[in-house]
Amino acid sequence: MPPETTRRDFLATSAIAGGLALAPSLFAGQNSALKVGLVGCGGRGTGAAKNTLKADSNVQLVAMADLFDDQIQRSLNQLQKNKEVAAQVKVKPDMCFTGFDAYRKVIDACDVVLLTTTPHFRPIHLKAAIDAGKHVFAEKPVAVDAPGVRSVLETAKKAKEKNLSLLVGYCYRWEFAKRETVKRIHDGAVGDVEVIHCNYITNDPGRYHPMKEPMETMEYQMRNWYYFTWLSGDHIVEQHCHNHDKAAWVLKEEYPTSCYGLGGRQSRTDPKLGNIFDHHTVVYDYKSGVRVFSMCRQVTAPKLYLETSDHIFGTRGKADLMKHTIAAFAGKPWAFEGENSDMYDQEHLEFYQALRGGHPINNGEQAAHSTLMSLMGRMATYTGQKITWDMAMTSKEDLSPPKYEWGPLKYAPVAVPGVTKFV
Repeated sequence: MPPETTRRDFLATSAIAGGLALAPSLFAGQNSALKVGLVGCGGRGTGAAKNTLKADSNVQLVAMADLFDDQIQRSLNQLQKNKEVAAQVKVKPDMCFTGFDAYRKVIDACDVVLLTTTPHFRPIHLKAAIDAGKHVFAEKPVAVDAPGVRSVLETAKKAKEKNLSLLVGYCYRWEFAKRETVKRIHDGAVGDVEVIHCNYITNDPGRYHPMKEPMETMEYQMRNWYYFTWLSGDHIVEQHCHNHDKAAWVLKEEYPTSCYGLGGRQSRTDPKLGNIFDHHTVVYDYKSGVRVFSMCRQVTAPKLYLETSDHIFGTRGKADLMKHTIAAFAGKPWAFEGENSDMYDQEHLEFYQALRGGHPINNGEQAAHSTLMSLMGRMATYTGQKITWDMAMTSKEDLSPPKYEWGPLKYAPVAVPGVTKFV
């Protein structure tokens, strides 16, 4: 890209030509070969490529893109050594692309695109893939700011019009045990849901990449993307979004009207760890009267309590969604005892089954709304204000850098509630 490329220019030129959707009949039957490309070759991208190749024997990985060639080569090496999928890896040296525009070359070369870069780039990449008439699997979350969410909502609408697959990896919805538990909740096993308490209390993910380059450079921040809000959205968005999506699932896609919360940065005091918080607590209020209490923490220290959970409390009982159990006030307790699925494999399996059957999956709108729920929580903890759904949806805060190029890049200071402004 030219060195003076701005975000507006980038978005304007990223819409690849090729407006017609691929006809469902093209993929009817299991003998049609599909070319798949991977954009974003980190750990989750490599995992997604493995999941997608396992899901369909007539799928071949033919192109890969990342900002860094070492990421591509590490990912490619892992896939080529994996006995389950190695025979389907057909990536030639000239089909490995690097740079900020590398995603375009992968999209041009493939029928199906896996979008697994840092969340910041998801709206741009989604728009380009759907504009080009390609089917997409994308990782969650789908944006790091409200302009990104609005873009994804438009893209999801366009994918529906073109009859294209757009599956976002909110993977817990693809686990058989959770599907059965949620079905029973929807059937009234706990009565009317009144409260959900969800936790993602974990250790620091340990994704820091030591570098000689200054922190205020594009390369430093891209290598350490998790710790910068403009790239990851903060861990309340990048990780805790799973809990928010499960809450939306239990509540039949009802989303909060407002939220308030608190958070901070007590262990991530070293400037090298960017500007995200290490803990958030948010209370979400709903028009129906439901409340969701949401807690997340990423701190590594001896003897810290850790818990990933979703507790659902109703008028007739309670459920533990992560343990797949229901305790009714009257009647016998229930626990899932059937054969469970690997949620990462299952989402790709159903992706291809639906695509080949001519009825592509499109959960883009759900994914955008679940992402916005996480974003409004971050807005509340960063600013100290009560944030409504409408405020979050119409926010003008755009976290994009002025240019997508290597070199110096300033980033926002750590947020201070009461000082940091809502935009």
